[in-house]
Amino acid sequence: MSNKHSMEIERQPSDAVKANDPTVNYEKGKDTSVTYVDGFKEEDRLSIESETQEYVLKQPPDGGRAWLVLFGCFCGLFCTQGYNYVWGIFLNYYNQNVFPDQMTALSWIGSLWLALANIVGPFYSWFAVKVGYKWMLIAALVLWSLGIMMASIATEIWHLYLTQGVLMGVGASLVWFPCVSAAQQWFSKRRGLSVGIAISGSGFGGLILSNVIQAVIDHLGYQWALRIVGFISFVLLIIAACTVRPLNVPQKTEIKIFDLRPFRNFQFVLLFAIQFIGNFAFNVPSSFLPAYANYLGLDPWIGTNMSAIISGVMIVGKISSGLISDYIGRANMTFITTIMTGVMCLAVWLTVTNPAGIWAFAAMFGYFGGGYLVMVPALLGQVVGMEDIESANGLLFFAWFFGGLFGSPICAALIDDASGHPTYNHAIIFGGVLMVFAGLLAWAVRVMRAGWKPFVKA
Repeated sequence: MSNKHSMEIERQPSDAVKANDPTVNYEKGKDTSVTYVDGFKEEDRLSIESETQEYVLKQPPDGGRAWLVLFGCFCGLFCTQGYNYVWGIFLNYYNQNVFPDQMTALSWIGSLWLALANIVGPFYSWFAVKVGYKWMLIAALVLWSLGIMMASIATEIWHLYLTQGVLMGVGASLVWFPCVSAAQQWFSKRRGLSVGIAISGSGFGGLILSNVIQAVIDHLGYQWALRIVGFISFVLLIIAACTVRPLNVPQKTEIKIFDLRPFRNFQFVLLFAIQFIGNFAFNVPSSFLPAYANYLGLDPWIGTNMSAIISGVMIVGKISSGLISDYIGRANMTFITTIMTGVMCLAVWLTVTNPAGIWAFAAMFGYFGGGYLVMVPALLGQVVGMEDIESANGLLFFAWFFGGLFGSPICAALIDDASGHPTYNHAIIFGGVLMVFAGLLAWAVRVMRAGWKPFVKA
């Protein structure tokens, strides 16, 4: 005997699908109409009869268990992405005390981390279906903890390439994609805010860890600074592994390892270009501000505090940008935050040489840079729809790979001078111009979504 069970599916169609009046035929003879409400995007409810099982794709609850999932996302990004904003402290210490005057060689450690932190991207939709969030996060826990502990006993730069670069980079990648995707999936009306809260974990991580690391370096040495960060990360990644789950467990039995479908959407192509270009520039301040403070002859704590200021203000920028975008439009806020990040480099950092001016730059860059980090993924769900969010997320953040790998070494080469006197202006201009160009691409996305009228929500 066969039993019939009903199956309800709720999902968000992409803009390309929305342009039509689609009728989706999931079973022979069963047509279900898709309805659209709430402006540009809405979950649609499809009733489907299956002879094998009952399966329900849930509507984003915007609350309840969603907050627990969001807390797990926050914890995962606190330790892994927060590390990104304290790497400059280790880089400066290595260059001054452990491997003197080898800035270009040392910068490749951070570049390997930044590149490999996005390596899962092209294969993320396959990982999400075949491996699942829980096992991705457990693997991240092992790789991240092993990498940071082994880095604490490294004696050569190439040891750090393998530990702080490769192991920690791949571990960070296995955390980033599930945590950002889960924050997008569990919220709809508050999606901008939820992504902002999740990614603000990196800001809190940078703010807290920067001062912890400098204090431990001063009293116990850099090896113990690495170990203590490792202990903290171990606990937080356990929390993430226990709480972060997809809203709907993917049901695809056949899935491409490398899914390029999102590139059919030209708005997605522009978002990809924004990420590709922007990541050559975005990490310049967080990586080199501590060394820049040392170059100016300032106290090492000033460089550390710059990392803390950037991280702390990023918290405000990420959350407030996400919240504001839910009212004025995510495309509008993406343009504002991206272009202003570049303007801050050219108009402020390039012109100041005193502590007050550098602190002011750190604060302004932190605010707009934090908004940039949040707004591109927040806008992504609007552009591609929830049905393609896994593959689109993977591809979007893989765009960071090349900038992560080559951006810092390019800037280090621009900073290093044959005379032995470093110059930072060329690196600052390099970063600022690229971010401004990325901002212009964000404006193109905004125009495609809402036309030329500047005050229309988009």
